[in-house]
Amino acid sequence: MKVIDLHCDALTKLARFENANFRNDSRIYSNYERLKGGNVKVQVFAIFIHPSIPKEQKFKEVLRQIQAFHKFVLSEPGMVHIKDWNQIDELEDGQIGAVLSLEGCDAIDDDIEKLKVILDAGVKIVGLTWNYENKVGYGASEDSTKGIKPFGKKVIELLNERDIIIDVAHLNERGFYDLIPLAKKVIASHCNSRTLCDHPRNLTDEQVKMLVEKGGRIHVVFYPPLIEKEKETTTIEKLVEHIKYLSHLVGAENVGFGSDFDGMDPLSVHHLSNASEFPNIIDRLRKEFTKEEVKLFSEAGFVNYVKQFA
Repeated sequence: MKVIDLHCDALTKLARFENANFRNDSRIYSNYERLKGGNVKVQVFAIFIHPSIPKEQKFKEVLRQIQAFHKFVLSEPGMVHIKDWNQIDELEDGQIGAVLSLEGCDAIDDDIEKLKVILDAGVKIVGLTWNYENKVGYGASEDSTKGIKPFGKKVIELLNERDIIIDVAHLNERGFYDLIPLAKKVIASHCNSRTLCDHPRNLTDEQVKMLVEKGGRIHVVFYPPLIEKEKETTTIEKLVEHIKYLSHLVGAENVGFGSDFDGMDPLSVHHLSNASEFPNIIDRLRKEFTKEEVKLFSEAGFVNYVKQFA
């Protein structure tokens, strides 16, 4: 069964590591051979700018990661840059779709023109924040009562105009509630249930329901502390508990995968530590759900979601 994964951080490694290669570098958990081994059909590659990078260098780092996407990812035969969601249905056997996303708007500061440059590079999904405050709003680690800033509303307007999916992952609670009525397209690319794991990066039942009512969906993340609170390792069974809970809450058609491979090492789920091990969670889900439901989780739900925008 094919897989669509909404989040990995391979670009940060490809832009940083010496002698990096996308084909089979063992340091990259979502490298080409592992994606092939895991039957991944579409992989979203996040542009993530670490908060430790000096402010004046952040936008340059975005450009470096976009360059790494072209130099390493797209140069691999069989990798196809998804610039239009209709391309997913056009992928041939053996091809893997590659999507660019932006994990937080820190690098644009308060310059909307920088965001336009990033979108022109083919970014299809944009998160407003990472865990901390920026000129757009407040991240998941910030005061949950502070919301979207005035500049953030200008950013949302541009994203709506460009038909960009806005990602609520890493946004704080007030920001989430501010965003929902303003956004045209929304998604949670890598979050779990806060009911099962009380962490500010996860979503409450109310948030999940509101997200789906808006037309969005939630993709579960494989990061252990978001599966079991304060755990550095966990099991596929515990992750499946989140999938079961969320699918009962809002339907299997609204739940998918957002692994976060390469953004959480050395932490991992046992037997789900890199992209080649996606079949392990597929096999486990088959014990709990119908074939049709498992296909919704793995790929069909997201394909149906983006078909709304075609």
